[in-house]
Amino acid sequence: MRTVLCDEEGLRVAAEVLLSGGVAVIPTDTVYGLAAHPRFPDAVDRLYTIKARSQAKPIALLASDADAAEAFVGGFPPAAKALERHWPGALTIVAGGEGLRVPDHGWTRRLIAACGGVLRVTSANLSGRRPATDAPQALADVGLSADIVVDGGVSPGGVPSTVVKVGGGGLEVLREGAVHVKPVRAAEKEEK
Repeated sequence: MRTVLCDEEGLRVAAEVLLSGGVAVIPTDTVYGLAAHPRFPDAVDRLYTIKARSQAKPIALLASDADAAEAFVGGFPPAAKALERHWPGALTIVAGGEGLRVPDHGWTRRLIAACGGVLRVTSANLSGRRPATDAPQALADVGLSADIVVDGGVSPGGVPSTVVKVGGGGLEVLREGAVHVKPVRAAEKEEK
């Protein structure tokens, strides 16, 4: 395991690790994340093992931008497109069978873009524990099992993202988080 800073060299090294099937602890705008490239199933499986997470719980994708998110699922329904106003930001949209989010963290978006536009990312903590908000906390909880830990200081949000599922019946809030539900519901009404 190697620790790097959230700078240009850290970006290069973290991208190399992820593009070669490794696992990285990365900063985001909410909490620290444990990341793997979706084209490496073994790396994604390691996320579950490191976190001691049930395989029944899906791992969301962080995208470099809305276009990359939509391309991964083959497009968004209109209700999901209306929610894109919260991107970059702490809102995960579940559409097309995937949870997707564009983080409000410039370095992380650049890393994701360098890796092709999307990464599987889950919070950097053992299941049932509080998500890590800095690199030392992430390192102590799950980082020793990762290939690299990127130290980006304290995550400014400190609260996981809000998760909203978009379906035929409208919007369903699956997890309350950093984005308040009232503005999300307002976006749904504007779309109707």
